[in-house]
Amino acid sequence: MKKIQMVDLQSQYAKIKDVVDPSIEEVMNSAAFINGPKVHQFQKNLENYLGVKHVIPCANGTDALQIAMMGLGLKPGDEVITADFTFAATVEVIALLQLTPVLVDVDPVTFNIDVNAVKEAITPKTKAIVPVHLFGLSAEMDPIMDLAKEYNLYVIEDNAQGIGADYTHRDGSKTKTGTIGHVASTSFFPSKNLGCYGDGGAIFTNDDDLAHTIRGIVNHGMYERYHHDVVGVNSRLDSIQAAVLDAKLPHLDAYNKARQNAARKYNEAFKDHPKITIPSGRSQCNSICETCDCHVFHQYTLNLMGVDRDALVAHLQEKNIPCGVYYPIPLHRQKAYMDERYNETDFTVTNQLVKSVISLPMHTELDEEQIEFITSTVLNFINSNS
Repeated sequence: MKKIQMVDLQSQYAKIKDVVDPSIEEVMNSAAFINGPKVHQFQKNLENYLGVKHVIPCANGTDALQIAMMGLGLKPGDEVITADFTFAATVEVIALLQLTPVLVDVDPVTFNIDVNAVKEAITPKTKAIVPVHLFGLSAEMDPIMDLAKEYNLYVIEDNAQGIGADYTHRDGSKTKTGTIGHVASTSFFPSKNLGCYGDGGAIFTNDDDLAHTIRGIVNHGMYERYHHDVVGVNSRLDSIQAAVLDAKLPHLDAYNKARQNAARKYNEAFKDHPKITIPSGRSQCNSICETCDCHVFHQYTLNLMGVDRDALVAHLQEKNIPCGVYYPIPLHRQKAYMDERYNETDFTVTNQLVKSVISLPMHTELDEEQIEFITSTVLNFINSNS
């Protein structure tokens, strides 16, 4: 059995090396390292894949979130609602822009933002909602967009973990995550479902005026060289990373299918265990099936009940099985984001999840032998410690 990795980028690269290497060499030979043809080519191809009018590449996913908020013209003191159970970048940019982060609890089944909690948190100062498509599962966008319309709010999708996922609307139609809200951000960090070989990110929108504003922001506020029309930043996707991403984009659906296939095998092993809750799809997608792509499994995350999670982590590490705990400390307890407004009783789900979730290896190169070893090791530990 080959070595188990949390993410096996080496094996993935070996399969597309004959496409990636010439693309990188083309950039090197052209010396068009910033905003070169490869960037524009990738931008257009990603627009076509997502079915969105505008993709604006940038330097990383955190910048993408910040620039999206800058583009909307949010002002210091404006409240932005987002999930307590997610990576810090989501709330980090809110604080950096001197906006007021408002953290709310998540759904116990999907781990995504609780729409009822969002509604309860809306005040006259609320200007935006940031749903996160956590672990690759689409958030409940229809009711979120309903709230946004009712209260005249912006919706900024954090699609860093969900690129390629479909959202099935009430009427049965499907839309790619990241194209439903007013604007969206994504990350191309190497471990993402669509990852480059360095840092990278992008902003998506169907709003022509907003896209124009954002294109200026990412490039020092310039639309014409040395004419700074808006306050901007220096955040551009370099051409080498664009070349890598453009080479990988045609494989994205296959990559996501491979993750879904691995998730099915995990689910089959764990589904009947009383102490393990396997990942769930949305209500329209109660099981992972060939026709439902609401979950693209950036992470495969179990929720354990009556199990010493930290002891299991240590046991897996002893067996050379990597694993992750996403996330061990809720954002409302992080030193940087503590606020006397928060009440622990408002975060009952998040406070439980941080103690009970564990993520197992998930990537495009997992094979049956590896999955069998991982699942049997987890089950043997739980059963022997019951």
